[in-house]
Amino acid sequence: MNPYPDSISSKPLSIALISPNMERRSAAALALARSPGSEVFEYPSYPAGLDDLPHLLQQKFDVVIIELDTDPEFALELVEGIAGDGSSTVMVYSSSADPELLVRCMRAGAREFLTLPLAPEVMAEALIRASARRPMTQGVKKTAGKLLAFMGAKGGAGATMLACNFAAGLAKGTDQKTLLIDLDLPLGDAALNLGIMPEFSAIDALDAGDRLDGRFLSQLLSKHDSGLMVLAAPGRFVHYQTNDDAINRLLQVARQDFDNVVVDLGSKLDLMNTAAYRDATALYLVTQASIPELRNSNRLISQFFSGNTPKLEIVINRFEARALGVSEEHITKALTRPAQWKIPNDYGAVRNMQINASPLVFADSAIARQIRQMVNAVTGKTATPAKKKGFGLNLFG
Repeated sequence: MNPYPDSISSKPLSIALISPNMERRSAAALALARSPGSEVFEYPSYPAGLDDLPHLLQQKFDVVIIELDTDPEFALELVEGIAGDGSSTVMVYSSSADPELLVRCMRAGAREFLTLPLAPEVMAEALIRASARRPMTQGVKKTAGKLLAFMGAKGGAGATMLACNFAAGLAKGTDQKTLLIDLDLPLGDAALNLGIMPEFSAIDALDAGDRLDGRFLSQLLSKHDSGLMVLAAPGRFVHYQTNDDAINRLLQVARQDFDNVVVDLGSKLDLMNTAAYRDATALYLVTQASIPELRNSNRLISQFFSGNTPKLEIVINRFEARALGVSEEHITKALTRPAQWKIPNDYGAVRNMQINASPLVFADSAIARQIRQMVNAVTGKTATPAKKKGFGLNLFG
C-alpha cells in the first residue's frame, strides 16, 4: 500500500532508523517495510556523542526514528539536537506509553510518539504526516479560526459556566471543530464543569514554547461527549509564570486547526497584552447587575475597550429585571453601552449542571435558550422557536 495520497509528494521519504536494540529495531523496520515508498537506513547504535550529530544531519533525512528505551535520557538529547536543526521530522518509539515521557519527547521536538508493538497502519499514517511537512508539499494556509474569549468582570461572575456551555453548544450544534482552552491558570475549573479528567493541561502546551505544533497540541487534548475538544487547566496547583509569547504561540497553533477557539480567561488581567485579547474575534465581558461588578466593568471598559478592537460583547449574568437594585438605565450608563446579552438567573439549572457535570445548553431552560442564541449569532444561524410539547425541540435552528 502506498501511504502517500495524490495530494502528497510521491518522492520517497529517506528515513534513519536508530536503535541499539536489534529486536526493537527489527520491529520498527518491519512496520516500515509494510509502507512502501521509503528508503530506510538502519543505525544499530546511537551516535557516540552529540558531537557526532552534524555528520548525521548532513545526510538530510526526511525522517529520523529513534528508539527510546535503551537510553531514554540520551535519546531525548538526540531528539532535541536533531529537531533543533529543523530539517527532519523526528519520531520516537517506546514500549512505554507513559504520559510524562510523551510530554518530554514532544517538548524536545518529537513529532510522533509511537508505542510497541508498532501497527503498520499507525506507522503509515505517521509517514503521511511527515511527507506533508516537507516544504515542497505545503499547501495554502487555511484561514485562522475564530477566537472567542470569555472574561469575568470579577471572580464568580460566571465566565467559566458560560464559556463551557457556549463552547459545547458550538461543538454539538454545528459541524465546526471547536476547542475550549482554560487559561484561568493555575486554578481554572472548566474540566470540572464538563465532567472530564484530563491527563494534560494548558501548562504542558505553554511549556513547549516554539516546539508546540498541531500534532503536539492534539496529544494534550481531552474530548467531551459533545465533540468539544478541551485543553484544561491543571488538576492540581502548579506555579506558573505567565509568558505572553507562549500564550500567543498556543492560540496561533490552535486557530490553525480549529474553526472556533473558545478561551476561558477567568478574571485575569495579566493576559491583556496577548493575542487572547488583541486578536479576539469577540470578547465576552461577563458581569452581573450588582455594584461591585458594574464598577469593575466600567473600569475595564474605560481602560481597555474604548476602541473597536477587540469586538466587545457585554453579558449580564444572573439577570432578574424585577429584582434589580439598580435600574436598567443606570446599568447601561455604568457599562457605557447597552449589554448585548442578558442571561436569566436560574439557580436550579446551574446547580444541576454542577452536580451532574453536564452542560445545561442542551436542556430546555431560559439560560440554555440565551446561550444558544449566542451560539447562533456566531455561526450565522437564525434561532428557530421551540416546537410545541410532544413534537420535540429544535435546539439550534
